[in-house]
Amino acid sequence: MTLLDEIDGESRATLERYGFDEKAFLALQAKVAQGSLSPASNIVAGEVEPPLPADIERLPERGEDERAREAGLAALRRREIASIVLTGGMATRFGGVVKGTVEVLDGRSFLDLKLAQTADVAAALETEVPTALMTSFATDTAVRDFLAGRDLPEPLIFAQYVSLRLEPDGSLFRSDDGRVSLYSPGHGDFLDAFARSGTLEALRRRGVRTVMVSNVDNLGARIDPVVLGAHLLGGRPVTTEVARKAGDLGGAPARVDGRLLLLEAPRFPPGFDGGRIPVFNVNTLTIQLDVLEQAYDLTWLYVEKTVDRRAAVQLEHLYHELTAFVPTTYLEVPRSGPRGRFIPIKTPADLEAAREPLRELLATSLLE
Repeated sequence: MTLLDEIDGESRATLERYGFDEKAFLALQAKVAQGSLSPASNIVAGEVEPPLPADIERLPERGEDERAREAGLAALRRREIASIVLTGGMATRFGGVVKGTVEVLDGRSFLDLKLAQTADVAAALETEVPTALMTSFATDTAVRDFLAGRDLPEPLIFAQYVSLRLEPDGSLFRSDDGRVSLYSPGHGDFLDAFARSGTLEALRRRGVRTVMVSNVDNLGARIDPVVLGAHLLGGRPVTTEVARKAGDLGGAPARVDGRLLLLEAPRFPPGFDGGRIPVFNVNTLTIQLDVLEQAYDLTWLYVEKTVDRRAAVQLEHLYHELTAFVPTTYLEVPRSGPRGRFIPIKTPADLEAAREPLRELLATSLLE
């Protein structure tokens, strides 16, 4: 008898459809039960220090960006660039809707605007810039139905994986109705699902060599020739964008035993003064395609959520931990203004406040 034999038919069908790995799950479940996966195991081992000033590069300003701009435009014209959009999350603070389908401006959703931004760049340069969407078990059908028949270039679509929530003692978490509780184990799935789905090879066949990965709700993360050129001229296979903090929480670049990498907030040691790091991770990375052909041993984070008014454990991993394995450029980008690249929208109130700045941003061409 296997674990799946203990699970209701509908949940089992979802697990099987979205790549549930029973063997890997059971190994992680055992670590939770033994206590070797816990809030304490989230904390990185080693001495953690802020990045050095020289660790953070700055996006060139207008007037000093021509070399980067020309390098980015040349790569776009050679059809070497693609956009990857992460659209697997359920917007719980929007009432549990599929966030990519939420209207942002003038009847257009996050997905409409993301796809149109890239399509407009391609049309202006008479080139091709493919887009691939990473969905999840919670969003895949809704995203496909939403995009059907829309007057936009058809994206490639692949799904991340699915897993089962646990009780703090490592047993299966069951909802009030007795059924298991499903969730997606973080965007670290991108690194594996992108290759295993065939999406990586499909883009390679189209000549793509570099991908920009961003969240569906960050409309500032557009295809910008200067950002692409800064990545290519930087000579490292990964570039991660960071922005100046303005009361923001979350992950940030740090040195661990002298080695520079991105750390998610739960990985910092207790008592570490995050204010010593002036920038934070905005979760937009530009990556050379061949980097994504390899497997990386990402850290599994122990995350507690409240489900049915009870504590539930999720094990999650994050793709920006790629920076621990691959030489990375840390590029500080503007968060606002015509070239702004980070406009966080987590709640309906955020969206209402962002509408006019977004209207200004989206009216600005990055090709001029």
